[in-house]
Amino acid sequence: MDTDQLREYITSFSLDNCARGSQGYNRVLLQLFGYMGNGKSSFINSCKYVVLDEGEFKTYTDAGQSDGARTTRRITYPLTDTITVVDNRGCAKMNSYETGEIFAQLGNLLALDQEVVWDKGYQSIVHRLVEGDMNANYSDFIVPIFVYSVKKGITEEEVPEIKDLLDNARTLTGLDPIVVLTFKSQGNLTRVRAKFKNMGTERIFQLENFTPSDHLRTRARDQEILTFFYEVLKDAEFRMRGKRDPPRERADRKKFILYFAHEREMKREREKKEQAMAAQQAKGEREKATKGCLLQ
Repeated sequence: MDTDQLREYITSFSLDNCARGSQGYNRVLLQLFGYMGNGKSSFINSCKYVVLDEGEFKTYTDAGQSDGARTTRRITYPLTDTITVVDNRGCAKMNSYETGEIFAQLGNLLALDQEVVWDKGYQSIVHRLVEGDMNANYSDFIVPIFVYSVKKGITEEEVPEIKDLLDNARTLTGLDPIVVLTFKSQGNLTRVRAKFKNMGTERIFQLENFTPSDHLRTRARDQEILTFFYEVLKDAEFRMRGKRDPPRERADRKKFILYFAHEREMKREREKKEQAMAAQQAKGEREKATKGCLLQ
């Protein structure tokens, strides 16, 4: 398909045209998640620029020099009547608290276009999920999109934590996360792509984001972004062949997050006890050594 055909398919896509109809969904929600400053905001600007085909490059997001690293809200960016991209708050590191917050966003259990604050414990996230139930959203078909910068590279130490994040995102949403590699010409693309392949990632797209200083449209660059959306929507169409139950799926996502948060809290308590015991043991050994010196 050429770029015009791809764009026509994307802009006219409707969940009503799926094999079983919309089944209670009214839009496809592309949930962007990952580390801060890896190109999520610039990716959204690029998507709007190409899909809307307005001719003039515009900055819709707070990309800036840090490329959205200051984003602290879940911000929605509608592309069509059916497709919306969400710039979720990124995390600086993959510790259990920040990944828990990522899952709460990814599960679409927190309000859109609202400030995101990292939770401080199990009770905090329970209260926020309960508040989210007051305006529960059952009508968004969630597609997880993990955005990662090629120029950042991947160390061997980072592989297990990224794989764990992707595996949990798959369990949470029921879809394999799609990986978008940004800044593709500013690092070792082959090595980074291979790392994600070895993690079991099936869908990987690589591109160079458009920016205010580099927004020359070419057929190849347009094709990269349009092909990404085409494949995302085809995957959604495929998943919609089966019978869906939006309220039940939301309830399952909530159960997953509550279980994750509870296990995280129990682990934190165990670590506290182990640290206290280790400190007490070290204190005892110091006192014993001091007593031995005095006896000598």
